[in-house]
Amino acid sequence: MKAKSYLLTASTNTGLNLYDHLSLVLTRVLDERPENVVDIFEDVSNDAKRSKFTSDVDTVQDKIDKSTEVALATIQRKLFAKGEGEEEEAAGDEEVETPLPNLMELCFYFEQASISLNREEMIRVWLALKNLVDNHPLQHVRFWGKLLEEQEEDDTPKPEFKPPPVTPKEDNRTGANKKVYFVCNDPRDHFVNNLDFEGIPVRDLTDPTLSNWVHHVQHILPQGRCSWWNPEPDEPEPEVGPPLLTPLAEDEEVNNMPPWTAQMSSNLIPQYAIAVMHSNLWPGAHAFGFEKKFENVYVGSGHKYSMENYTPPAPPPIMEEFPSGPEITEAEDPSPEEEAALRAAQQEAAEAAEEMEDAEEEDEEDD
Repeated sequence: MKAKSYLLTASTNTGLNLYDHLSLVLTRVLDERPENVVDIFEDVSNDAKRSKFTSDVDTVQDKIDKSTEVALATIQRKLFAKGEGEEEEAAGDEEVETPLPNLMELCFYFEQASISLNREEMIRVWLALKNLVDNHPLQHVRFWGKLLEEQEEDDTPKPEFKPPPVTPKEDNRTGANKKVYFVCNDPRDHFVNNLDFEGIPVRDLTDPTLSNWVHHVQHILPQGRCSWWNPEPDEPEPEVGPPLLTPLAEDEEVNNMPPWTAQMSSNLIPQYAIAVMHSNLWPGAHAFGFEKKFENVYVGSGHKYSMENYTPPAPPPIMEEFPSGPEITEAEDPSPEEEAALRAAQQEAAEAAEEMEDAEEEDEEDD
């Protein structure tokens, strides 16, 4: 019985068992009675397996499930497709002004300081920005950065980004996220371009005093906006931030550390190095400066620097066991002799009670 039970065990791949398969093979051999059955036994076994096979598809060619790479490539395929009329535009020699930045040039500079994303991902971001520019009337776009998460389902830039409608009113759109919603112009448009400016040497840009770096955008107030908005009728004192072009040297320290760390991208070949700034308040925020070029990028988790690392709360203390006592102590089971003695004692007590009741009834009758 044990041997037959073993032969009846079904295979996890085909669902067949050896007992039924041998029965089918022997039945064919006895019905057909071929010559040299020992030599062709394997062929008969294979034919028996084929007769039991059933396909899960209804086509001539099996449908192969797409791998993760193929599914991702199908989604990203739209980034590499040209739009209508782009062939004619590419044939012209005239340079057309475009809001699309030269992201690969900026990536080249950031790569020198081991910042930014890998080259393949930057190309996808660049193509996603191109798709955004082609489908929305934007005057200026830039790559802000990337927020890292613990679990990222897909870090591919989405080509079909749909921003809220652009509003022509900019007087009340001065929040910190104004560029995300395309509601204001580039603040640098208000400055006059100095054609005589030749740039600051890289060594001066890496001066620890930070005197050659300034903030070129508005400060974010504790309220979370760049311009004060009165939310209460009693008119509290408005919050005021530092003005534009405030030197970085005036930023507050971060736990006795300078707010920024300046360094050169390479000390081995300093004549071709660029100046790089790293924020100590917001780890992941970086900026580079080289001749007349500069740019900012953020690649981090979106959290400020904290001197104290997170420590999970301690588990609650272990509960004490319930105090021992007769009400919770398990008693030992009585032996058969003890049970018989208990039943006899209970019977004697019952008989004695009946005798007492009879005696009381007789006394009442005599009275």
